[in-house]
Amino acid sequence: MSKTFIVETSARHCHLTAEAVEILYGKGAELIVKKMLSQPGQFACANEKLTVVGPKGSLAMSVLGPVRPANQVELSFTDARALGITPPIRESGDTAGTPGLKLVGPAGEIEIADGAIVAKRHIHMTPADAEELGVSDKEIVAVKLNTARPVIFEDVVVRVNPNFALAMHIDTDECNAAAAFGAVEGEIVK
Repeated sequence: MSKTFIVETSARHCHLTAEAVEILYGKGAELIVKKMLSQPGQFACANEKLTVVGPKGSLAMSVLGPVRPANQVELSFTDARALGITPPIRESGDTAGTPGLKLVGPAGEIEIADGAIVAKRHIHMTPADAEELGVSDKEIVAVKLNTARPVIFEDVVVRVNPNFALAMHIDTDECNAAAAFGAVEGEIVK
């Protein structure tokens, strides 16, 4: 039996370490919740914005919390072109050997040696969701979106964790290509 799930667009954003937060926003600074996101414990920050600088240009960017063990900048290919870099498509956290950038905040700046990626499209789900959908962690699936421009996204990685909520994430380029605006649902097709 098929089961649909929400498909969300993930715009460009940064994940920061506690050390980077203090350098960029000042000693003792902490990330402040503006809005909780669909994934439990994840949030958009209230006041923490920064500028990401590449060899060709710069972009304003939102910060997502909580802090992470490594700095990471998630972009679309359009964003990357504006910055003058060519990041690989990777799963979140897999940043070894990726391009670095300068991060500029109101209190300071840092150069990250790596960390820029285009996030691989993925579906977050719990073990119960995975069982119901007949998929497993790290499985690669195809997902059909019924929009004004219907599309089947291939090469979608399934990410299973008891702390996740069922939702697929695509970037802004993918959203625009599929006209996936507003409330959009997807369905795994085999």
